[in-house]
Amino acid sequence: MSTAREIEDIARDLIKHQHDHPPVRDLNREVERRLTFADRVADDFARLVGSWVFVLVQAGIMVVWIGLNALNLIRPWDRYPFFFLNFILTLEAAVWVSVVLMAMNRLADRDRLRAQQDYELNVKAEEELKALMNHLMHQDEILLQIVNRLDRGDREMKRLARRLEEVIASNNETSAPKPAGPERPPISIPAP
Repeated sequence: MSTAREIEDIARDLIKHQHDHPPVRDLNREVERRLTFADRVADDFARLVGSWVFVLVQAGIMVVWIGLNALNLIRPWDRYPFFFLNFILTLEAAVWVSVVLMAMNRLADRDRLRAQQDYELNVKAEEELKALMNHLMHQDEILLQIVNRLDRGDREMKRLARRLEEVIASNNETSAPKPAGPERPPISIPAP
């Protein structure tokens, strides 16, 4: 097999390595697309309830409520033990808990989607690693073939070098200097 043909085969094998995967999804964009108006409102309320602004405003409203009713600055509408305030806070807590639970359910759904996407990415990564390992093993085989060819070429070159040395040595022996004697001019015979 000629060297050019072997190189073409190696190049063809390397090109076969290509493989396809489905694209990676943008999970945040997918979740945002699925949200309804009620879901967005619940998320905004949950963000509001979980902030220091909400806590400080609630504390301020309670201080003003208790101050106005306890100090009798205006006609009190909720006298001490503040049953109406207690009722309002209980009602408010029930509503806020429901809204926060709805937001947490959506977060759990998002976590499930994220776990599914992580699984898909792990499968893709595993496939890619397998493909890369196969590709590296194939390259190892090709490199081993190249090393074997180089080794055979090296042995052949050494064998040829030894043979050439033998030929040169035998030529030197046959063309060894003749015993010294009077040198005669060549004899020429006249043509008839």
